[in-house]
Amino acid sequence: MKNSIILNLLFVVMLNSSCAQNPENKVITPNKNVFKAELFVDELQVPWGFTFLPDKSILITEKEGKLIHFANGKKTFIGNIPEVYNRGQGGLLDIELHPDFEKNGWIYLTYASSEGNEKGGHTAIMRAKLKNNSLTENQVLYKAVPNTTKGQHFGSRITFDNNGFLYFSIGERGDRDINPQDIKRDGGKIYRLHDDGRIPTDNPFVNIKGAKTAIYSYGHRNPQGLIRHPKTGEIWDNEHGPRGGDEINIIKKGANYGWPLVTYGINYGGTSITDKTEMKGMEQPIHYWVPSIAPSGMAYVTSDKYQNWKGSLLVGSLAFQYLERLVLDGTKVISREKLMDGLGRVRAVKEGPDGFIYVAIEGKGIYKLIPQNK
Repeated sequence: MKNSIILNLLFVVMLNSSCAQNPENKVITPNKNVFKAELFVDELQVPWGFTFLPDKSILITEKEGKLIHFANGKKTFIGNIPEVYNRGQGGLLDIELHPDFEKNGWIYLTYASSEGNEKGGHTAIMRAKLKNNSLTENQVLYKAVPNTTKGQHFGSRITFDNNGFLYFSIGERGDRDINPQDIKRDGGKIYRLHDDGRIPTDNPFVNIKGAKTAIYSYGHRNPQGLIRHPKTGEIWDNEHGPRGGDEINIIKKGANYGWPLVTYGINYGGTSITDKTEMKGMEQPIHYWVPSIAPSGMAYVTSDKYQNWKGSLLVGSLAFQYLERLVLDGTKVISREKLMDGLGRVRAVKEGPDGFIYVAIEGKGIYKLIPQNK
């Protein structure tokens, strides 16, 4: 009887751990650095996003509403950028190139916009082309509504899948009990569009009356990392929890990721949000953090330049001001490393076309990680 109880308990533990990976594997600081962090672009304030042009120059968004072209050691400010609602966490956010940029020249930007009848702002996505240091052919593809004067949870990141569909994230704008679980409202969602802004006919809610048909998944809090997995083609996000409960999720069509009905976090004041960490019909994260690291930016390492890094995830920490490397076995996080500790709030991370890792840090700039002792 005693052995039966023990086996049953083990089964429950194994079942729970298969649903979401508890971060009992504590983050460690490696004994030896495999890289040197070299300041590559200096004097940036809040470099929210960046992307590499085919000539290996860089387009960088500054949250306050500036777009910078960095080439040959020189910064040039780009003209005709959209007017941004620069409040709280809102401003000029992510930037990404079209997968066929060399053929069509399209650049995509997410930003907080005050466009609309209400006071305040909400997240929008646009595309444009770059000519003579200015954006041209500007087209707003989607603007979330209604505006609000709340200053939090705009998202936002951009990525494309293997079929050329455009994905972007919008946070729940501080209305946790209204927006994330309602597919008829914007906010707390991952969205999917054609590259020109059209709604794909196979989006999950196109046949539901009143639904926001651009929605691909819902029940999110504030996703600030969004990538296409280079091997599987899946879309992965990371998102801020409240006090605890930051998550990494694999995004599935029509799926509900639970916020705020399920969470591994609590209110900032220490009170409970819910006693549930899982519910039927709601997706579990593949990893969650307690305490919160406040994740922003994410990259999957495909480069061979760094010893044993290939196949790892890199995630920025705003709260603890370091870069975290998560070692994966499939979708399971098996260990965590703390890198660049104390350099500042890590806002974005990318693997460059040259195979080097680049890390954007608030108040500093963009660092290039130079491998050491390979």
